[in-house]
Amino acid sequence: MGERLFGVFAPRAGRIARGTISQIAAINKKYMTPHIRTTSAVRVALLMLRLYLLALVGILIYKFITLVR
Repeated sequence: MGERLFGVFAPRAGRIARGTISQIAAINKKYMTPHIRTTSAVRVALLMLRLYLLALVGILIYKFITLVR
């Protein structure tokens, strides 16, 4: 009985997966290149946010290491 169910549902699942993957590929292709322009001030602000995030992660790792010892 299990083989019969597998024979029925496997092709349907394959079709659904192929359709979903092709839709995702089309969306990725459409949005591959950004359509907005950023000013230099925005780029600097984003860089500062990245550095701030890295600093916070570094502090968390340091705190974890010192607590474990």
